Amino acid sequence: MRLSFLGTGSTSAPPLYGCDCDICTGARADPGMRRRPASALVEAGETRLLIDAGLTDLAERFAAGDFPVLLLTHFHPDHVQGLFPLRWGVGKRIPVHCPPDSQGCADLYKNPGLLDFQPVRQFDAFRVGPMTVTPVPLIHSKVTLGYCIESGDRRIAYLTDTAGLPPKTEAFVRDWQPTLLVIDCSHPPSSEPPNNHNDVTLALAAIATIQPQYAWLTHIGHELDHWLNNNSHVFPPQIVVACDGDVIDV
Repeated sequence: MRLSFLGTGSTSAPPLYGCDCDICTGARADPGMRRRPASALVEAGETRLLIDAGLTDLAERFAAGDFPVLLLTHFHPDHVQGLFPLRWGVGKRIPVHCPPDSQGCADLYKNPGLLDFQPVRQFDAFRVGPMTVTPVPLIHSKVTLGYCIESGDRRIAYLTDTAGLPPKTEAFVRDWQPTLLVIDCSHPPSSEPPNNHNDVTLALAAIATIQPQYAWLTHIGHELDHWLNNNSHVFPPQIVVACDGDVIDV
């Protein structure tokens, strides 16, 4: 399997409007420092899975009739906004596996156009080509799922957005033993328990419990990027802060 990070940013990713910190100023000058909405492409053979649709240029990235199968973690705008201009296109329908959230985002779920929304159930695995996908519940302000994706003896767990992990999810992923864990890490360490998204402390605790071969951090805000300038040494070699465009052969 191959995983490509199309975006690694949170809603406070650099450059943040109105912020003049060194990270945001640098991101305005250097596009390589920017972080687009968190999303990833997983490939196995000829099959492709797109996790989340926050990028607004999806119609330019993927040709008509050749769009990947979609896995939505949840219906917050920064994870689905790219679907709004896409849905009124023409051609064959696009499968969209998603949480059972009938509220969706605005009228997206009720007026899907090309989008074939297929709600999935927690821990109920399904097949997409050579890949087996198991949805797992996360802790967020909206109904949210992570996805455990397996092909052959390779396993990827993609867990964002979340603040900690539900005990059943933590136990499942630990026992499942992912080759690669991709996990939300939006904030630097905080003295107060964070809401909706992991800080460094929560992310490292989850990694220590699950013990994947490798862990990559995503859904990163500019505050964390600022903190990493002076603290990147806190992570061992098997934990990597993802950047837009990173590609991993699992």
